[in-house]
Amino acid sequence: MKRVQDAKIDMYEQLPVPYGLVRFGVAPDHPEVKNCQQTFSEVAQSPRFTYIGNIRIGHDLPLTTLKPHYDALIFAYGASEDRRLLIPGEDLCGVYSAREFVGWYNGLPQFANLQPELELGEQAVVIGQGNVALDVARILLSPVEALRKTDITEEALERLERSKVKSVKVVGRRGPLQAAFTVKEVRELMKIPSVGFTPIDSSFYPADKSVKLPRVQQRISDVLRKGSLSAPESSPKNWALQFLLSPKAMNPSENSPEYLSSIDFTKTAFAPDADTLSKEAKVIPTEETTTIKASLAFRSVGYKSTPLPGLTDLEIPFDTKLGIIPNDAYGRVMTPITNEGLGARHIPGIYCAGWVKRGPTGVIASTMEDAFATADIVAKDWEESVPFLNSHSQPSNSTSTRQGWDALKTDVIKKGIRPVSWDDWKVIDAVECERGRSKGKEREKIRDVGEMLGVLDA
Repeated sequence: MKRVQDAKIDMYEQLPVPYGLVRFGVAPDHPEVKNCQQTFSEVAQSPRFTYIGNIRIGHDLPLTTLKPHYDALIFAYGASEDRRLLIPGEDLCGVYSAREFVGWYNGLPQFANLQPELELGEQAVVIGQGNVALDVARILLSPVEALRKTDITEEALERLERSKVKSVKVVGRRGPLQAAFTVKEVRELMKIPSVGFTPIDSSFYPADKSVKLPRVQQRISDVLRKGSLSAPESSPKNWALQFLLSPKAMNPSENSPEYLSSIDFTKTAFAPDADTLSKEAKVIPTEETTTIKASLAFRSVGYKSTPLPGLTDLEIPFDTKLGIIPNDAYGRVMTPITNEGLGARHIPGIYCAGWVKRGPTGVIASTMEDAFATADIVAKDWEESVPFLNSHSQPSNSTSTRQGWDALKTDVIKKGIRPVSWDDWKVIDAVECERGRSKGKEREKIRDVGEMLGVLDA
């Protein structure tokens, strides 16, 4: 909208409420990360922007129906599934994906009925060492009183209050210098009152203290070393980072075979030619195994995007292995020129951004930078008369004749679908904030889509 002064943007969202991962993925005790909502709200006030919530693209509105009414389509729908470990016992009771657990305590309607059994035992294991893994550990160990004023759901507060979890082990395949978490996340866990940290083996760090690590790794290693030195000998709760372990099997309880009791891990070792101080250092499995007792386990080994229904109708490819729409790294969606995959061409008017463009990596700031890059390339193509949808080319800086949502909404409503406008969202927002105020918090999220829509008709 900044680059093309007469550009009009329609944004389709499958839920009635906006903000996506900012609303449902950011930890409730990280309100500062959600400040970008203010910028989004300012954009939404523009008469050139239209928000259309409660519309499932590919289901309620086929892509072939969208195409005639737009000059360009930008796919920015993220990653809707999580990766599995593909090991025995992964579906035992007490085993959850970090994605569904985070969605549950953040009020994502999809996981409103998760009901994680946090009373099963005192020890939980988180498999994976990214920021989401540390979010899970921190929520499990934080005093409930510290969470009450956040926008965490009331049901989550009630279950966390009854939780028996006292120890959380966050396990990874490689070492501390290869872990994906940030220094901010580690530091926060170190600062939780009455929660101890199990010291890390010093052999993971350079023996020669004059060896300088890259800045980010140096900061993380400094925090971990300091935490290892100052860890209290005894605390009501504790957490640990465990390294060089790859999950092999999840074992059922003898007394209750449907429930988890322990996890077998294969010990890994750095490859003989690996630079153990490098972020990319590779590991290989060994013959040794170890078992960790656990009543709860959280899988946090990454997310993946899936193809929307109807992509093939527009001849848009999808790489199921990488979980991305193939593109030129700038955001232009590409398709092979030949069946042998020799060469590729840009599909006119089709672009992508975010995780469906480059895979599920990075934090919100990096995803926003990526979105800016895609927006820049769309604007550049328009200015340079690159062919767009429904036309071979257009004069530079021409005015579009496409009608967008205005041409579609009557038929959508006739189907019995209730689109949600930005003004509608503000009504839902006001109700959530009012419910939150009555509980002494910023908001209490509505977790049911039917209830969200009912608020609008009240």
